[in-house]
Amino acid sequence: MRFFSFIALVPAILLCPQMSRAHETDKTVPTYHADEARSGHYVVPGLTWAGAAHFKRDAAFDGRVPGNVYAQPLYWRPAGAPRGLVIVATEDNVVVALDAFRGTTVWQSRLGPAVPLTKLECGNIDPLGVTGTPVIDERKSALYLDAMVDGDKGPRHLVFGLSLADGAVLPGWPVDTASALQAIGMAFNAPAQNERGALTLAGDKLYVPYGGHFGECGNYRGWVVGFNLDKPAAFAAWQTPVKMAGIWAPGGIAFDGSRLFAAVGHSLNGSEQWNGANSVIRLPPDLKWGPESADFFAPTDWFELNRGYYVLAYNNPLAIDLPGGGPSSALLFALDKSGKAYLLNRADLGGVGHPVLARQVGEPGMLTNTSPVAWRMDTDMMVAFAGFTSTFPGAGGDVTAVRISGGVQPAIKTAWRANLYGLGAPIVTTSDPRADPIVWIAGAEGDQKLHGFRGDTGEEVFTSEKLDGLRHFVTILAAAGRLYLAGDGQIFAFGPEP
Repeated sequence: MRFFSFIALVPAILLCPQMSRAHETDKTVPTYHADEARSGHYVVPGLTWAGAAHFKRDAAFDGRVPGNVYAQPLYWRPAGAPRGLVIVATEDNVVVALDAFRGTTVWQSRLGPAVPLTKLECGNIDPLGVTGTPVIDERKSALYLDAMVDGDKGPRHLVFGLSLADGAVLPGWPVDTASALQAIGMAFNAPAQNERGALTLAGDKLYVPYGGHFGECGNYRGWVVGFNLDKPAAFAAWQTPVKMAGIWAPGGIAFDGSRLFAAVGHSLNGSEQWNGANSVIRLPPDLKWGPESADFFAPTDWFELNRGYYVLAYNNPLAIDLPGGGPSSALLFALDKSGKAYLLNRADLGGVGHPVLARQVGEPGMLTNTSPVAWRMDTDMMVAFAGFTSTFPGAGGDVTAVRISGGVQPAIKTAWRANLYGLGAPIVTTSDPRADPIVWIAGAEGDQKLHGFRGDTGEEVFTSEKLDGLRHFVTILAAAGRLYLAGDGQIFAFGPEP
């Protein structure tokens, strides 16, 4: 059976004479939330608090793509190119490169048939194709992603490497995850696993996180699978010691330059002895895990939280460095469903019950089911995240920003809250590295609007018209002086008024 083909639709990217200086100096956005730490911080020159009022949807931007979109779009602009591409992966197992200014298709790559929901024991995505955000390797001008592909042998997870020049599949790819793990002596139940989290690139290694499907059926686990890029194959993998405990958050894995960090979900195992569930896990690049107490964190009441689904896996961990430097400034920010925030020492996560700091930042039972963002304000760090009262369409909730200060004893204080009606994931923009922070988030499956809030006060500075087809946890891309937002079959572009 043939699993892929590509169609080059436009031979070259043409220069737009009206490009501003910001557009001329724009850079590739290679990964979810802009960087491996998952900060979600983008610098957009000219996008000030006052300037946000003059942003509007570009009605001339085409943006049509085949299929629903859950993954964050990425942006690729090779050195010397006059224009960049918005890279979009859909649940129809199609990857599309769009002209970043016109929204027209430059190339399109079809990876094989997506899996209909009727072929899975449970789930809420139909069909199921590419869900997790891909990652760009700028050195190789390549894109890597996981696609769930249907075929004669049933649903399979295939990891692809694509040329960003034309969408062609690179030599040696795709790699079948189950077959690659079998080759190193590990068993992987592909139909029971889903790939929701963003992929992570570290040098010549690719890391792919896995969890289960909505409804948590079948024999699944949390996995991080490592692939070699030069000779495509799995070189190692880590799986949760207990069944279930999936990696669910759209941000997937955070990487601080030396270690990988992932939050895993709950398990139905009845033991009150910590078993690997409901925790933050620290992994070395070779994926060989102890576990020593330095390599994981679980709350003291992890078992009670586990039984109530109050788990840490609804957000990816966020690597932050407090201003001032020193070993105590290298921290990890994590959230659980009970509305509690944790600061962890990245050098020693502390095992069960030993965070640097724990603080209630939301109502018990809130679902912080997306990915937090971070930016510097004066001598402190700000972190913003979304909390929801329900996972169902039409959910209400808010956006919360907390201020984290360092020193001998770090502190977390709530800075502001703003109302949100929907299920988006935030980003933050500044007009230079610090000025004019704006937290952007969509009310996906709620009011279906794009919102912008001042990062210092929470005052709303932008609200769009209603946008069709926004899927829960949709994440905005900031690139080329614009904001891009994915809906069903459509990418929306927002920019300054002419």
